[in-house]
Amino acid sequence: MNKLTVFLLLWTLGGVALAARDFNDVEITVEDLGGGIYMLKGAGGNIGVSSGDDGLYIIDDQFAPLTDKIKEALAGISKQQVRFVINTHWHGDHTGGNENFGKAGALILAHDNVYKRLSTDQDRGEGRVTEAAPDAALPAVTFNEQISLRLNGDDMRIYHVARAHTDGDAIVHFNTDNVLHMGDTFFNGGYPYIDRNSGGTIDGYIAALDRGLSLADDNTRIIPGHGDLSHKAQMSAYRDMLKKIRDRIAGLKQAGKSLEEVTKATPTQEFDAEFGQGWIGPERIVEAIYGSLPTGSG
Repeated sequence: MNKLTVFLLLWTLGGVALAARDFNDVEITVEDLGGGIYMLKGAGGNIGVSSGDDGLYIIDDQFAPLTDKIKEALAGISKQQVRFVINTHWHGDHTGGNENFGKAGALILAHDNVYKRLSTDQDRGEGRVTEAAPDAALPAVTFNEQISLRLNGDDMRIYHVARAHTDGDAIVHFNTDNVLHMGDTFFNGGYPYIDRNSGGTIDGYIAALDRGLSLADDNTRIIPGHGDLSHKAQMSAYRDMLKKIRDRIAGLKQAGKSLEEVTKATPTQEFDAEFGQGWIGPERIVEAIYGSLPTGSG
């Protein structure tokens, strides 16, 4: 079971699995992308960091038990406290540290729907419920379509991408430093998790990748929600893979095939060796795409 699988399994099982997880063995690694921009990896979604004269701010904050380790890693970058936390969406492996950073004085920023989901109990399906987050963990600033932070010598813009991984996804573009944080609208190395209970859809997911690609050039460093640092050509190939699978499944669904029949047709087979070995295996991605396509779609 690879790291991506473990992180997703932890998140989907909810609080019981999280409480049982021993985070002592987790190492927070730091990758310097230049220009005061960094990527942190640990257990959960990849963290983006901006450090400069205007202070320190981060994109996502992983699980709550890792906050001290994250702060230790950040201390190696800057002695300043975190001023802002930007959430790319509401899932706990990206927002679990919100309360800790919020209580320490950070201003949390996210899309409107992230606030709505964090502030209320969420039915995850199959008997799983994520309870509402405490007030200190909630975004104090929310936006609808886009928002900018002009700090640390960069014009950083946050764009909402609708109904992709969830209904509250944001991608973050550092225009001057040419870095793009995709959140979980890009799973580098595995099939994506399309959270239909949170408004996710395959068409929105592909549109989010298209939006990211429109912002990138051949030199853009791309931080995925999970997996290694990437680049435009790799993310473009990932988009093309999803479009091919989506179109195959849509054609079968339009022809009246049931989910069972579509699964037996193995529409993902040529990509399974590379992308289907984690928690989101071939059957799960087929089910997610089939279920998120409108009836009669082509």
